[in-house]
Amino acid sequence: MPTPGEGQVLLRTIYLSLDPYMRGRMSEGPSYAAPVPVDGVMEGGTVAEVIASHHPGFAKGDFVLAHSGWQSHALSDGKGLRKVDPKRAPISTAVGVLGMPGMTAYTGLLEIGKPKAGETVVVAAASGAVGSAVGQIARIKGARAVGIAGGREKCDYVVNELGFDACLDHREPDLAAKLKEACPKGIDVYFENVGGAVFEAVFPRLNPFARIPLCGLIADYNTIFGADTATPKWANSIMRAILVKRLNFRGFIVSDFAAMQADFLHDMSHWLREGKVKHREFVTEGLASAPAAFIGLLKGANFGKQLVRVGPDNS
Repeated sequence: MPTPGEGQVLLRTIYLSLDPYMRGRMSEGPSYAAPVPVDGVMEGGTVAEVIASHHPGFAKGDFVLAHSGWQSHALSDGKGLRKVDPKRAPISTAVGVLGMPGMTAYTGLLEIGKPKAGETVVVAAASGAVGSAVGQIARIKGARAVGIAGGREKCDYVVNELGFDACLDHREPDLAAKLKEACPKGIDVYFENVGGAVFEAVFPRLNPFARIPLCGLIADYNTIFGADTATPKWANSIMRAILVKRLNFRGFIVSDFAAMQADFLHDMSHWLREGKVKHREFVTEGLASAPAAFIGLLKGANFGKQLVRVGPDNS
């Protein structure tokens, strides 16, 4: 175990966040961030406890949001650490609804999607960490929220617990026809984090001037990362629809909206306290469970925010 030097802290990981973007870090294919080298520590957001400190800004026993990756302990010089107050919310939420996934939903929907009262917002992976927040925020803003999820249990949760207006099971046949029934006035905002067959079903239903925040393509990650993919045969049809319908596609990374973090924490904390936003965590035990849990995440096995409890939570 390393000993922290001057200006350093030693962290004990409590929760490790597993997120789809990690798949891209496992490939040398072009992306917005450098891949993790072979034999490097896999990156990831964490909630940790300071167990030794030689840093004036952190004391032993502090809980912090870090980016120390897939390991049980880590040294830090304090850069990028943010204290987490266990009195405000469970510390696990710092990598969930009050962390990167929640902020992804908040910024992508409100800054790019810009839903208006009465419009229809559709989001895939609706029971997941990002999608669940997207639909609930859409409802807060007066829009109609339609989710797409994998399995009847998840769809029931999205409607009955999260308050979506409807949710469709993408595993059932004829998703496109059912989407037409659920969105009789078309789709004004589609929050894209899945791609694949779900996107193909959604695309024809997009209204003129629809907005499409694009933050992920989880259905295709295992084929697009590190591969030279050919241009899809229907690419020209998409380009024509973008022109004719004046569609607004915008890819984004949550760090694009870093200046909005204070607004996000204020609003999301308020909505959580009022019960307007609910969330669920899917926790596996022990660092050794992380690889299988991550593979399951890419297959949709998780139900809510996927976490690994690396060490005891004494908060």
